[in-house]
Amino acid sequence: MKKKISIVFLLLTLLFTSTVFAAMPTIRADHQYFDITSGLQVLSGNVYIEHKNRVVTAGEARTNYVEVWASGGVTFTQDDIYFTGSTVYVSFPKNLAQISGGISFSRSGLQITANQVDFNWKTKVADFSGNVQVTQDGNSWSADTASYNVITNSFL
Repeated sequence: MKKKISIVFLLLTLLFTSTVFAAMPTIRADHQYFDITSGLQVLSGNVYIEHKNRVVTAGEARTNYVEVWASGGVTFTQDDIYFTGSTVYVSFPKNLAQISGGISFSRSGLQITANQVDFNWKTKVADFSGNVQVTQDGNSWSADTASYNVITNSFL
């Protein structure tokens, strides 16, 4: 009986340990250190942060492993979804990436530029705002705001 309990305990420990490590993002940068005052990991030079299938690249960033603040030629990628901009704030628990500063989004037959985009990767909706310029299948239009569903490839 004690042997069975020990085995079950060991299996549960392994399961929970692998779950915790699976949730940790992969972080790479040329230079990094932990800032005790802010409680943030500070990264600079070729910053690469991957969490599940979402990737942030930037010139510099700060992270507490559940949120990312990055600047300097940022990209946010998930599968075939690709945004570029000047700065990005990412909240993994909120499923949210807020990209600003001359953002660009493109796919086959579609190009969108704007001042800012809020992308929710759970709903797959990108809310563009500020000087939104859209070119779709050769037709161009502009607006103050536009919402785009990346799964249905349609504007809302």
